[in-house]
Amino acid sequence: MTATTRVSQESLETFCVDALLKTGMREGDARIAVDVLVTTDLMGVFTHGTKNLQKYVRRLRAGGLDPKATPEVVKQGPSWAVIDGHAALAMVTACLAMKTAIAKAEATGVAYVGARNSGHFGAAGYYPLMAARADMIGLSMCNDVPSMTVPGARGHILGTNPLAIGIPAGQENPILLDIAMSTVAGSKVYQAISQGRPIPNTWIVDGDGLPTTDGSVYPHSASMLPMAGHKGYGIALFIEILSGLVSGACCRSEVGSWIFGDPSIPTGHGHAFVVINVGAIEPIERFKDRVDHMIREIRESPKAKGSERIFMPGEMEFGRMEQAKAQGIPLPSDVMESLFALAEELGLDASVLSGSKT
Repeated sequence: MTATTRVSQESLETFCVDALLKTGMREGDARIAVDVLVTTDLMGVFTHGTKNLQKYVRRLRAGGLDPKATPEVVKQGPSWAVIDGHAALAMVTACLAMKTAIAKAEATGVAYVGARNSGHFGAAGYYPLMAARADMIGLSMCNDVPSMTVPGARGHILGTNPLAIGIPAGQENPILLDIAMSTVAGSKVYQAISQGRPIPNTWIVDGDGLPTTDGSVYPHSASMLPMAGHKGYGIALFIEILSGLVSGACCRSEVGSWIFGDPSIPTGHGHAFVVINVGAIEPIERFKDRVDHMIREIRESPKAKGSERIFMPGEMEFGRMEQAKAQGIPLPSDVMESLFALAEELGLDASVLSGSKT
């Protein structure tokens, strides 16, 4: 098992805010971004949390991200808007976009907000959770640099283009689905490489389009496979259109790599957010009660042999969050190494990250 260090939520937030302030970010913006990253770690999705802070900071210092940028609404109607991120750290742009979509859906019932001139916005699931907590259904999606092949092609065609959906509930936790359109998120391949582990032969194909367990060939000479073949391909294309074409953002090969690209050049990612104000259609308490009933009905369904529990989307993550808030966040060694390296780069005191080893 990989060794972990339990760090309190408050300590991790303090360190990460201090790191972003070192880049010249305003404290309010830094706290918005850090809440996205630390919440992701609380849920146990370590590939998309504070491990990536070092990469974001390097871009903020090099100029590919602008620490002083203020995202703004540049076009809008009663039930839609487009936000220009001006190369701000993407969590700031994405949170503004989702808040805008929630406000417009409150007034009109359904809203779309696109964002352009943005970057990697972390875990897509954070943003529809904002809507679910406002008693609305939320969707978030983002395009990315092409790293995934599609049926009938060889090489990179589309990004892994994540999609997340949040559904409010009553006494139960919200239903929260967060998936990449590839068989797994690319960050999981990088994590396997950093930990010296082989990967399943269903994750990527090499330059000849053949399955491989060698993650080190990705992404320079290998491509991700879409989930469910043509189905994942089709949804990824839909996300590309809503995130890139409708918002006016970069599309396909125009999008830069936030990991391997020149950190002084903006990546131009696009995002899309859709919010449905259920309460404008159906009494919200009745809807949430019915969601609770559906959750419990599914959970109590007959189990497969050897199965003890049927989980709802997001249920495992909410369970991890509750435990991490009480016991500390169990950060894996690769996350700790990244944070300590960032502390050295910025001259920060990393002692705040000291915790119990497990």
